[in-house]
Amino acid sequence: MTYAASLPGQPRGGAIGGSATARAVCVLAPNPSPMTLDGTNTWIVSEPDSDLAVVIDPGPLDEAHLAGVIAAAERADKRIALTLLTHGHADHAEGAARFAELTRTSVRALDPGLRLGGEGLGAGDVITTGGLELRVVPTPGHTSDSLCFHLPADAAVLTGDTVLGRGTTVVAHPDGRLGDYLDSLRRLRSLAVDDGVSTVLPGHGPVLNDARGAVEYYLAHRANRLAQVETAVEAGHRTAADIVAHVYADVDRSLWPAAELSVRAQLDYLGEHGLI
Repeated sequence: MTYAASLPGQPRGGAIGGSATARAVCVLAPNPSPMTLDGTNTWIVSEPDSDLAVVIDPGPLDEAHLAGVIAAAERADKRIALTLLTHGHADHAEGAARFAELTRTSVRALDPGLRLGGEGLGAGDVITTGGLELRVVPTPGHTSDSLCFHLPADAAVLTGDTVLGRGTTVVAHPDGRLGDYLDSLRRLRSLAVDDGVSTVLPGHGPVLNDARGAVEYYLAHRANRLAQVETAVEAGHRTAADIVAHVYADVDRSLWPAAELSVRAQLDYLGEHGLI
């Protein structure tokens, strides 16, 4: 979920849909909206010389989309062997059970309620289907169950809703927590700085080819918004709705309910740190 189509100074990405790296292909779901941008990016990931593929985030329960993902894998002579979820929001996970039925695969996720016939996912886990190496990176904040997947062979990371190709994501209070989210962004920055990750394969929006720049933009944007919220409180704005109207005046009003979730998370964070 996102706030805005684009923001000044934000790194711009490439095309949506199709091959993004040597190992990752995007199939765009037909669910565009102000909250999902162009739609959900469903990712098919595999080693080039393997006939097995992993699908990340089958997306909404849309039969044509699910069939299109399977067809895209078949055109590349791949059989889908495993389904993974970055988190449980419906635009990423609603179609997972039906997709697992169609492909006869298990579904692995951090949240036990989303798993089907397989193990969970956690820090340090490595997916090795068909020789592929996908490293599980816990990134709570957008939601408590958010995960990213590091694809070292392509110097890439699949970020779900933690980092988007355009705009900024919602800290979905009360499940999402700002402190966790900031820690997760710092974890992703370490992947860029220490592990050479250069490409962001997001859950919505275009691919980003400057992972470090994207994460540092997110960190700076969050710091700026947090300072604005703190100033608004000091000026006498007490309710989350009032703060949204004051701080998020540059955001389309249709997105203010989502912005209010992030403001509530920001207020919690400021309170926990004794700043208000």
